[in-house]
Amino acid sequence: MTMEVMAGTAIAGDRLIDPVELARDLLRCPSVTPADAGALGVLAAALGPLGFTCHRLDFSAAGTPDITNLYARWGSGGRNFCFAGHTDVVPPGDLAGWSVPPFDGVIQAGRLYGRGAVDMKGAIACFAAAAGRFIAAAAPGFDGSISLLITGDEEGPAINGTVKMLEWLAERGERLDACVVGEPTGARLLGDMIKIGRRGSLTGMLTVDGIGGHVAYPHLADNPVHRLVAMLADLTTVELDQGNEHFPATTLQVSTVDVGNPASNVIPAQARAVFNIRFNNLWTGDSLTAWLNQRLAPFGGRWSLDVRVSGEAFLTPPGALAPLLSDAIDDVVGRRPELSTTGGTSDARFISRICPVAELGLVGQTMHKLDEAVSLDDLTALTGIYHRMLERYFAA
Repeated sequence: MTMEVMAGTAIAGDRLIDPVELARDLLRCPSVTPADAGALGVLAAALGPLGFTCHRLDFSAAGTPDITNLYARWGSGGRNFCFAGHTDVVPPGDLAGWSVPPFDGVIQAGRLYGRGAVDMKGAIACFAAAAGRFIAAAAPGFDGSISLLITGDEEGPAINGTVKMLEWLAERGERLDACVVGEPTGARLLGDMIKIGRRGSLTGMLTVDGIGGHVAYPHLADNPVHRLVAMLADLTTVELDQGNEHFPATTLQVSTVDVGNPASNVIPAQARAVFNIRFNNLWTGDSLTAWLNQRLAPFGGRWSLDVRVSGEAFLTPPGALAPLLSDAIDDVVGRRPELSTTGGTSDARFISRICPVAELGLVGQTMHKLDEAVSLDDLTALTGIYHRMLERYFAA
């Protein structure tokens, strides 16, 4: 790990951040995972004049790309409210399908276009702009801290980012008291949904071995495909649970079945399948693994199951942080959000281990799509929501 520290200076009134312009600057950095492409430098340059001390953190691990991350903090005492997110983005896809270049930060008809506009450079720009407004209005002697925890590998393997940054904070004896992750949570309108938890994700790789042979002489062979199909039929038809107050039912989906047999008259010697389970907080990765092995054991024969859990299910109880976010949304845009746990995994799964965390960001309808774009009005409103959130948090 390497670290570079960039100290901030006192804020001046004319240094307040325009979220639209900062978002454009960030979009112009083609930071497709694992490349930083200057994005974190742009953010640090914006935060420094606000008084933030910025730590550039570079982490590496064997077999994974090196990742640049940023931890920035204003204040040294009191409660530490953290904004967390990522500047890395998915590839733009077919460039010919974009109506504008994906890394030019083009504004058209009241919308800002670019890869990462909603997932999630737009929200990061709103983080910074909201923090600047709050700091400018803070009374002398204010005792509190605001931090930004920004990684460069959320869209990648998530090994050299948030997890290691949290370990680095723990080694320094630095704590987070509450955290908002800026993932795009709006279903149709800004603020119509916040995430107070996420389902866990388990990927199973099932390999069944048999004895190859001629299809005309099945008594001399042992067809692994037949056993694999039966095993998958059992897993996909059983009900794992019915969900609960905050989570939908656990689901299992087969993503691929592979035999690699080009001949129609040959019984293969091996067959493989991969499936994914999105599970609620009635399960853990360990309890699901035990259930799978118990469920498959009666099928006999030679088989093996390799399991990878990319994230456990987590829930921040609605009373811990949700009212703060809901009230801030209501104050600015006049709506009460749905409290949800739907969607995929996010880095909130790591942060949930150390403090209350919830997710609130932009409308996600264009994330990862061609012509990803955000409304300029939504950037302004989200900045206002984050600002109001800080006011309510530190007033409590």
